[in-house]
Amino acid sequence: MWGSEPYWGLSYDWDPDWMLTERHKELRATLIDLCQQEMRDNAKRSDDELKFPRRNLELLGEHGFLALTVPEEYGGLGENHAAYSMVCETIARYGCASTAMCYVMHMGAVNAIMLRSTPALIDKYIRPLNSGKIGTLSYSDPETGSHFWYPISSGAERMKGDGEGGGGFRVRKKASWTTSAGFADFYVIQTTSPDFKGYDDLSVFVVDAEDAHAQPALWDALGLRGNQSGGLDVQGQIPGDQIVGPVGDGAESNDESVDPWFLLGSSSVWNGIAMGAIDIAKRHTTRKRHVDVGLRVCDYPTIQDYVGEAVIDSNAARVFALSVAEAFDRATDSNTRVLQPGTTARAEFLHWGWQLKFAAAKNVAHVVDKMLHACGGSGYKRDMELERYLRDAKAGWVMGPTNEVLRQFVGKSALLGFEVLDYWNQHVNERAIANETKKLDAKGKRALAEKLLAQAAEDEAKEPVAR
Repeated sequence: MWGSEPYWGLSYDWDPDWMLTERHKELRATLIDLCQQEMRDNAKRSDDELKFPRRNLELLGEHGFLALTVPEEYGGLGENHAAYSMVCETIARYGCASTAMCYVMHMGAVNAIMLRSTPALIDKYIRPLNSGKIGTLSYSDPETGSHFWYPISSGAERMKGDGEGGGGFRVRKKASWTTSAGFADFYVIQTTSPDFKGYDDLSVFVVDAEDAHAQPALWDALGLRGNQSGGLDVQGQIPGDQIVGPVGDGAESNDESVDPWFLLGSSSVWNGIAMGAIDIAKRHTTRKRHVDVGLRVCDYPTIQDYVGEAVIDSNAARVFALSVAEAFDRATDSNTRVLQPGTTARAEFLHWGWQLKFAAAKNVAHVVDKMLHACGGSGYKRDMELERYLRDAKAGWVMGPTNEVLRQFVGKSALLGFEVLDYWNQHVNERAIANETKKLDAKGKRALAEKLLAQAAEDEAKEPVAR
């Protein structure tokens, strides 16, 4: 139902409900009501005015969704990955895609904290979630673009004090893209570690809003216009109890928590946008009549073909998302397993998350174009809402890791093995070195050797002296 009327889009017959529990369906019904009552109207306001969707996020908090995957003992709903996928998709489909993306980043921050939770972190950031406290992730870097796992423009130093981080940390972080920048109450950030040893030596911190500086007024984008994804600058000292996990845990946290939750959630958002566009196309094509020939638009075989292919491809992506969610749930005992550093579960399925994001982002870009074709000139007008879905959908392909990065990851690892990906920049490509150096003549080789020896001497001088 859509308020007091039957919903004007596709029915539940076209949802893979066998993959959801009865509790999941109850949560979905609550979300659809919230979308109908307020969130969908707020989506237009966010898009028109570049307005952060705080009211929509507050609504989600009032009904427990900001703590969806948090254990009940800490005030959460205690739900799993399948529920999370459903929630992200439902918000994007029936309500507001900007809200859905802010929600994905919020839950990414929440789950990064829960991976390495402490009583102090839970009391300060997790228990207040249902009061409307909003978090976000900040993992991008202006120097490395969509290769966000290289936080070059960042760092952390230990301050004097007792124990591990007892005196706190002086943290610097520059991010090029941070959803909810300037509006979140806390930011989970990744930097290079104190005593940095190489690009798998990263650390995670949570920073309060007053310690993070943004310029949200600069945000103006094609789509997702409410999510305020701008730059972030952190320069200052934070308490020692605001490090998330041990020093150097960043790479494992990224692979075990941040990437899996983000890839699943964002893919579900793209699936929701695709289904929402199909819903709008159904509403228009079943109501619009060509009086001269006595046909509705939906009676034309071409329109049926467009919608049929869109439903089939979108449902393939939706089932893919819920299947990956099920893999995460099995590996984590339905999101109840506590993982100590050095123990992974979701990370074993990370390459499935890569494939999922590529498939969902590729599909939604195609679907929104075809639904525009199905609706004709009417779909081009803003009052139908389809053009907003189209613009929001275009973010999928380019959002990091971009589809170009992901398809190379998958192709390269499928052909040559996972070890050749080397996205933590740890392994030397001996084949490339040999291929390049054989191009040099004797003089060039000597010059290169002298340069390398000088660099080696410089590196050795920087190494700590063994005692």
